[in-house]
Amino acid sequence: MFKNYAGQVFKLIVIAILSLSTFTPVLAIGSIQTESLETIFTENGNNTEDDKTEIKGPAKKTGENVEINSEFFRNLGIDIFFLMIIIGFIYYPNYRKLDTIFTFVLFNLIIYMLTYVFNEVKISMGAAFGLFAVFSMLRYRTSSISMKDMTYLFIFIGIGLISAIQMDWYEHLIIGGIIFLITFIMDTKLILKKESFKSVRFEDVTLILPEKETELIEVLKKRTGLNIHRITIQEIDYLRDIAIIYVYYYE
Repeated sequence: MFKNYAGQVFKLIVIAILSLSTFTPVLAIGSIQTESLETIFTENGNNTEDDKTEIKGPAKKTGENVEINSEFFRNLGIDIFFLMIIIGFIYYPNYRKLDTIFTFVLFNLIIYMLTYVFNEVKISMGAAFGLFAVFSMLRYRTSSISMKDMTYLFIFIGIGLISAIQMDWYEHLIIGGIIFLITFIMDTKLILKKESFKSVRFEDVTLILPEKETELIEVLKKRTGLNIHRITIQEIDYLRDIAIIYVYYYE
């Protein structure tokens, strides 16, 4: 019986020795890992303490405000001045279109405001391209606009754009004066006679021949009462005996 008890104790001792020999490397590795982790944490702790003084949090974005100062009102006054004299002395006496005048004024003021804001506030490149893409898609869908009206629209957009740029007041006056002077010379009777045209539906296609052009002009003069000096044939419909003719005359 004693031998059996001694044998069991011996077995337990052997098992304990084997278990200790098995777990000793693991404990050693664990102690090494814990020491390395402690050194890492201590080093990081020292670094974080040092970095607290060096690394700062993300800077808060401060909103950019648009400053409405005396320069804004001065440039706006120059813009409105040239806008009104071009409309009052050149466009309205020649064409008398109040609906297009409304469009010219609003376009000019909106372009001025947008350009002034863009000079004060920084916007992303995508936003800028998106805005100009919207402007490029603007067009009149309800009625056709003539080439002359499109030219005046571009003139007023350009004046609003230039007026919002930060320059001296006399530079704005020089540029605006040049635009006004050239527009006045080109769209008045100072150099060239002012020619206008009308579209006429003519029912006698027998006169739509090159050799009968003089006779056709005389007939159109009597019917319209205009001093027609030339014509162009735009369309001929032989089924209905109708021709679309552009008649040109001096006012």
